[in-house]
This record gives sequence, structure tokens and C-alpha cells, in this order.
Amino acid sequence: MARALTIDFISDVMCPWCAVGLHSLLQALDQLGDDVEASIRFRPFELAPDMDTDGEYIIPHLSAKYGISEAQVRQNQAQITARGAQLGFRFDFRDDSRKWNTFDAHRLLHWAGEQGEEQQLALKKGLLAAYFTDNRNPSDPQVLCELAAEAGLDEDVAREVLASGRYAEEVRHEEALWQQRGVSSVPTVVFNERYALTGGQPVEAYVEAIRDLLAQPS
Repeated sequence: MARALTIDFISDVMCPWCAVGLHSLLQALDQLGDDVEASIRFRPFELAPDMDTDGEYIIPHLSAKYGISEAQVRQNQAQITARGAQLGFRFDFRDDSRKWNTFDAHRLLHWAGEQGEEQQLALKKGLLAAYFTDNRNPSDPQVLCELAAEAGLDEDVAREVLASGRYAEEVRHEEALWQQRGVSSVPTVVFNERYALTGGQPVEAYVEAIRDLLAQPS
């Protein structure tokens, strides 16, 4: 009989390790099969909450943020690209790739979560692919509406959500809540509100963690 598992996936759509972590997690759940009945809830975290609407080129941005050379940034991107390829996810880092403000993307994800877990997961995957694979702007309302439609959501309602500013308070509340709970880096993946893994873990790490958790008394 499948054991219920609640997963809070705290992340940002501009976080490459979040893309790695999510695809590792999904493959881990596939491996566990009928042993687990998982419910994934995506929680907001902004890597660049003060980013203006024009964004910034990603390579100089990361170089300045972490105090490393642009060559080191490219080397890190190559390592991430290789990890993604192992999981079937394609990163396409470019010199003109930019960091963007992702607050509206999180508002749309919150709305998608109210429509259903499958829709929220589909939108999350669409956002990650749009940004990392297709070099699209996840702060552009038209891009967001198109991705909502591709995820099986109502594009007209998505447009209204974005234009109205709905769910801004809810997103800020959730961001503050998880920071108060100690989340300072992403991805942070919390299982059954009691056990957490951070970083872009491999598939095996998620499988082991979930099996260990399910073996414990309820």
C-alpha cells in the first residue's frame, strides 16, 4: 500500500540547481513507484527580489554576487549543464542570458497550485524550461500567459491574475514563512514537514531519504 508523502519544494525559477533538484526528485519518485503517493507543493523563494524590470546579464551578475571570475561562472555553468543532461534537462546558458525578477512567476505558480497539483507542476517545469532552455523572460506577462496555457491553465484568467496583482500578499507571506523556518538557500525540499534536503541532490539521495523517512513510525 502506498505511503502518503507531502513534499514542499522551496525554489526559484531562475535557480539552476532547482531545475536539477526537481528533475532528480521526479525521477526518484518514479523509481519508488507504487510505494509512495507524493503530493508536491511549490513554495516561493526569490534569488534576486530587488531586480528591476530590465534584468541583468547573468555572467557579470553572478561574478559580482559571488566574487568569482567570469571564467569561473562559465565553468560552473558547464558543470550544471552536464548534470542537467544526465537528467534529461537541457541547459543553454548564453552570453546574453539575463537574471530577471520572478515575483510575478511566483504569483502565477500560487494561482496554479489552487487549480491543482498537476497544473502547478506543469507550470513549474514549463517555467524552468522556458528560462534555462529557451532563454525566455519569466517576468514577461505574455510569456507567463503562454506558459500557463501550455500547462493546461486558463490563459485569460492567468492574464487577469498578472494584471490585478493578485496573490502578492500570499507569496510574500510564504517567502517570509520559509525564511523564518530557516530556509536560506534553494532548492530546499521538505518531506512531511519534518526532514529537509538542500541543493541539487542526485536521484539516489532522494530515493534514500524518502525510504528512510517512510520506514520511520508515523
